[in-house]
This record gives sequence, structure tokens and C-alpha cells, in this order.
Amino acid sequence: MPKGYWVSAYRTISDPEKLAAYNKLAPPAVKAGGGRVLARGGRVVAHDAGIAERTVLIEFDSFEQAVAAHESAAYQEALVALSDGVERDFRIIEGID
Repeated sequence: MPKGYWVSAYRTISDPEKLAAYNKLAPPAVKAGGGRVLARGGRVVAHDAGIAERTVLIEFDSFEQAVAAHESAAYQEALVALSDGVERDFRIIEGID
């Protein structure tokens, strides 16, 4: 079964306090949903129309598990804390088997 991934590329961080509140709530929600953080922050080299801002990659055992984790009450609470504190491109993608 193909794995599922959350890919999040931040364009701007306008409210670091909201991001900090999100960062307290999101990791336990991700872990409870079966997610494993593969990359978070760190060095980024952007090409084409990319922006070298914060990038996060999280792996799940399946695409369905990744979707369910995003829809969970715990992660939705983290999103409320984040609200308009950032602009990001967030995608849930299916891996290759």
C-alpha cells in the first residue's frame, strides 16, 4: 500500500506566536495520527518559483491515514491556533508503492 505524505511549504510567517502555538499542538496530533516527521525547517535550496522558507515533510503508512490525521479533532485544534499566522502551501500526497 502506498504511503501518504504531508508536504507543507511556508511562503510567509507573519505571526511567529501563532506558529509557536501551532507547534505545541501539531506534533502530538501528528504522532497520534501515525505520522513521522521526516523534515522540518532546516536548510532549503529553492528553485524555479520556490521560496526558501520553512518546509515540513511528514510520512504516514497510507494516504488514507494522512487524510484522517489532518481531519482529526486534535489537528483541527492546531489549525485554529495557527489561523492566519502563516501563508503556506499544504498538500497531502500519495507516495509511490
